[in-house]
Amino acid sequence: MIIYPAIDLKDGEAVRLEEGDLSRARVFNADPVAQAKIFEDAGFEWLHLVDLNGAFKGEPVSGSCVEAILKSTTLKAQLGGGVRNRATIEMWLEMGVERVILGTAALRDPWLVMDAAKELPGRIVVGVDARDGMVAVEGWATDSDMPAVELAQRFEGAGVAAIIYTDIRRDGMLKGVNVESTAEMAKAVTIPVLASGGLNSTDDIKALKAYPTIGGAVVGRALYDGTLDPKDAIAAASA
Repeated sequence: MIIYPAIDLKDGEAVRLEEGDLSRARVFNADPVAQAKIFEDAGFEWLHLVDLNGAFKGEPVSGSCVEAILKSTTLKAQLGGGVRNRATIEMWLEMGVERVILGTAALRDPWLVMDAAKELPGRIVVGVDARDGMVAVEGWATDSDMPAVELAQRFEGAGVAAIIYTDIRRDGMLKGVNVESTAEMAKAVTIPVLASGGLNSTDDIKALKAYPTIGGAVVGRALYDGTLDPKDAIAAASA
């Protein structure tokens, strides 16, 4: 299992939101590049980057921050937030992002995701962000009538590299990851599933590892607050 430390970018700073609410943003590091280096020095191999401004605007905003992070570290990165067309996918990949995450587009324009996944094998990830089991889009500001599992199943066999399942109610709240819902997602598809939202202990990681198709977990606030030690997280994921 791979642990993906998260850097959410807002106005050029590394922040964390509570339940995806932009008005409840807390700055954890005014220098995202320095934060990325902290994660690199801790032994992580990947970053999970989110262009929060882009997610709400519907187009890239944090390009300069992302570029600086990629140039300053050897970490591989997956990135989401405001990716709504093929040109944006290509832009991020050309900049050096390893995998691009599509969330709103997965619901609004599934053929964009399917075509990109087919033509760019291993580079496209679907973000399934759910509030009370239903998909939320456009920076989590808009709820839909699409069940999270149903959206994930739409891309079965399409060639996407992974599904990132986020329980919005738990994101940034340190309440523990929603193992039950994540496991339900993992059982419903053969695509590797990455857990996101609320993870705060090695117990969460151990619980997720019980399901073979859960291939990783995104961790944010627990690392920033120090409730989860990076070495312990990596060790638990590797055990």
